Amino acid sequence: MGIKECQIELDNPWNTYYAGQTINGRVIYTFDKPKKIRGITIRFMGEAETKWTETERKTDNEGKSYDDTTDLTGHEEYFQIQYYLLGGKNSGEIELAADQHSYPFTCALPPTLPSSFEGEWGFVRYTIKVTLDRPWKFDQDTKLAFTVISPVDLNLNPRVKDPFKLEMSKTFCCFCCKSGPLDVVIHVPVTGYVSGQTIPITIDCDNASNVHVNTIKLTLRKLVSFHTHTPRRVTKKDKIVIAELQVGPVEPTGNNSWRQTMQIPPLPPSNLVNCGIIDLDYDIKVEAKVSGAHRDLEGSIPIVLGTVPLVSFQPPAPYTDVPADKPDIDPSMLPTQPVSPNDGQGGALGWNIGENGDNKLYPNIPPPTFDESQFKAETISGKDDTEFTKFVAGQQQFAPRYPTYKFTPSAPPADI
Repeated sequence: MGIKECQIELDNPWNTYYAGQTINGRVIYTFDKPKKIRGITIRFMGEAETKWTETERKTDNEGKSYDDTTDLTGHEEYFQIQYYLLGGKNSGEIELAADQHSYPFTCALPPTLPSSFEGEWGFVRYTIKVTLDRPWKFDQDTKLAFTVISPVDLNLNPRVKDPFKLEMSKTFCCFCCKSGPLDVVIHVPVTGYVSGQTIPITIDCDNASNVHVNTIKLTLRKLVSFHTHTPRRVTKKDKIVIAELQVGPVEPTGNNSWRQTMQIPPLPPSNLVNCGIIDLDYDIKVEAKVSGAHRDLEGSIPIVLGTVPLVSFQPPAPYTDVPADKPDIDPSMLPTQPVSPNDGQGGALGWNIGENGDNKLYPNIPPPTFDESQFKAETISGKDDTEFTKFVAGQQQFAPRYPTYKFTPSAPPADI
C-alpha cells in the first residue's frame, strides 16, 4: 500500500482564520513501506460557486414537446497558491523510507476574502490539497477544508447601534362596519448582533378591533440570493428559518405585552463582502395571525450579523469573567507571534489584539470561541478531485466555524 496515513495539521485548533492572516502548519506522511515519488505539492485555494438546473417545456420544429434542462453555474476564484514541499516538477525520483515524514508550510491569506459559507445552491469555500506526485502512477491527494472569516466590527457601523421599532396597524371591515384598529409594535434595542448573543424583543399588541388575534409569530431568517452567469445570469432566492417564537392570543378589544429573547446560533456575518455571486442578509419576520377571512399583519426588522459585538449594547446577560475553554494545542504548532490584518482586528488566535501586539481593542469583550454552523457541505469534493482523493480524518463533509460569544445564562424574561 505504501501510504498508511496523511495528516494536514494547522496552527489553529479550530482550523479558522481571519482574512489577511497567515496560515502555518505541517503535512505528516506515514509510510508502511518505502515509497518512490517525484515530489509533494501543496495547493491553497479559495473559491465561490453557485449551481442548479432549470427545466423548460419547449416545442421542436415538428410540434413535439420536450423538456430542455440547463445547468446554470457561477464561479469566482479568490486565490490559488501552489508550491512543492519536496522535490520539483523536473526532479528525479525520490525514495522515502517506511517512516513518518513531516513538512512545514505557510500561506498568507489575502485580506479581501469573503467569509466561508455553505448553502443549498452555492458556497464560499477554502481548501488545502496535498498531492503525492508519483512517477508513472496516479497521484494521491489529501484534502482539508478550513474556515475564513471576513471581520465585521459592528462598532464601525452607526446604523446598527440605534433602537428599531416596527409599527403595524390594521382595521377590519365586517358587514359595512369598520372596527377599531389592531396595533402591533415590536421593539429591539439595536439591530446589530453576533453569534451566541440573544436579541431582546418587546412585543405590544393593542387590539381595539372585534377580530381575534390567534398568535404573533416572530421568525429570524437567513435571506440568501444565489447568482449564476453561465450560460446566463439567473438569481435564485432562499429564505431559511433560523429561530422562531410566538406569543398570544389577544382577544377582541384586549391588549397584552411580552418580553422575549431570541438566541442566535453560529452563523456567517452579513453581506459576504467581496463575493459577487452570493448575497446574504438577515431579518426578523413578524406575523400577527388573525381569525376569519381577514389578512394577517406582516412586517420585518432588518438584522445585521457581525463578528465583533457592539461595546455600547448591554445584553440581557453580562459577559462571563471565566475564560472560554480552549482545545489543547500542540505547543510546537503555536505561531511565534500573533498575526493581525491591516485593520488591527487580529486573527482567530488573536482577534482582539491591537497593532502594537498587546493592547486590546475592546478590553471588556471576552474572546469568542469558533463553533460549527448547522449548515454544512455534504462533500467538499470538487471537479478536479478523483477516486484517489482522500479527506483528512474522513472530512468529506464540512461545516464552517464562526466567532461565537458565550454569555452568562440568565432566567427567561417574564411577560409584562
